[in-house]
Amino acid sequence: MSRLAKILALGTAAIAVAAITAACGTQRIAVPTSEVQLHSGAELFKQRCSGCHTLSYAASNGSAPNIRTAQATSGPNFNQRCERPVDRVLYAIENGGFSGAYMPQNVVVGQDALDVAKFVATYAGRQAPKLTGVTPCESKALGQLPANSQ
Repeated sequence: MSRLAKILALGTAAIAVAAITAACGTQRIAVPTSEVQLHSGAELFKQRCSGCHTLSYAASNGSAPNIRTAQATSGPNFNQRCERPVDRVLYAIENGGFSGAYMPQNVVVGQDALDVAKFVATYAGRQAPKLTGVTPCESKALGQLPANSQ
């Protein structure tokens, strides 16, 4: 390979790396700020839950993309997994998921827990594959939080 070809190849590679690096971290929360409770829930989810869970609406990518490379602490991918009704999500937040093995209990509390629960129940499952005989997440009832929690 000639010297000029090597320089061009290295230059092209450097530009590609710079472009990829510049794109890192540009994913943003996709919930309108006008939806105050849902946007707050998305921000809290990104801060407290994105290390283990994926949910694109909160700009989080914590789940393992391949089950074979997953760690024990890789949480469910909420782009794919439906989480309804909302009181079920609140239960998981308060009790460390459903197994209690890895997710911390009360990772958010009070109004923050309500905001995250409503956000997850509203946006989870939107990228789940459409399967015959399976009700899409958006068609399932969102439910309500317990009266004493609102």
